[in-house]
Amino acid sequence: MSARLPSLRPGDTLNIAFSLFLLGLTALFYDRIPVAGNLLLLYASLAFFQGVLVFISGYNSFLTLTRDIIFPVLSILIVFDSLGLIVHPLNPHDLDYVLIRIDYLLFGGYPTVFFEKFMHPVLTDILQVAYSTYYFLPVILGVVLKLRGQREDFEYALFLILLCFYLSYVGYLLVPALGPRYAMEHLHERELEGFLVAHPIQNFLNLLEGVKRDAFPSGHTGIALTVLFLSYRFARDLFRLLLVPVLLLILATVYCRYHYAVDVFAGVLLAVVTVASGGVYYRFRQKRQCDQKDIPPCRPF
Repeated sequence: MSARLPSLRPGDTLNIAFSLFLLGLTALFYDRIPVAGNLLLLYASLAFFQGVLVFISGYNSFLTLTRDIIFPVLSILIVFDSLGLIVHPLNPHDLDYVLIRIDYLLFGGYPTVFFEKFMHPVLTDILQVAYSTYYFLPVILGVVLKLRGQREDFEYALFLILLCFYLSYVGYLLVPALGPRYAMEHLHERELEGFLVAHPIQNFLNLLEGVKRDAFPSGHTGIALTVLFLSYRFARDLFRLLLVPVLLLILATVYCRYHYAVDVFAGVLLAVVTVASGGVYYRFRQKRQCDQKDIPPCRPF
């Protein structure tokens, strides 16, 4: 009997599919993108190494960890960084003015300007720290599920989190916007000053992310709410621990001038679409695999 080939998990499939999507997009608009050749190599490499990891991850625990956590994190970071090279060439007209107008129509003013009334250095520190937890929330959830041996829950969570990231990236391509800290700088009368840590964190994030057109939708909101949903389902004690930081994070997106209020609403919708569409796909794939193996119904998600 021949050895059974390793199978692609939904997270693996999504990583490969989105890398190939960006590969095709870059090839299609090759003449518009100054570094298209480098990006083609980058996206092809991401898809290739994801495929290689599927075959070699079972050899030792480090390769398994690489496939489960290290490579997904690297993929998210690398793809996000590459968007700075393709969003503007593909869609050169920033739409901040549309988002600003929507905020004004909804609130009769500008939310980031409104928050100036409540600014305090200590509050700015607290909210800037809360905003920064976004970079750790998915990893914390993944590590907790891995350590507890919740393998199926981990794979489901990995798939939904990757899906949420990549859907937000599609939003950046379709609706390029810099965000209020750049587009509304002339309307802000007060500097966003912290007490101890806000300014160093802001400088570090600016250095890490650069100037990206990544305001709409609010990926911070979408990812944070998706992680909160998953922790409620699979690690209720972690949910209780994350609830307040996530709520503060969402508030911080506007207070700290990273996002318009409409971006946050879109981020909430992003989380809903991620959970709904991801759940439908995951259940369909799971049922198909169970039918092919002729085994009793798998655990529902």
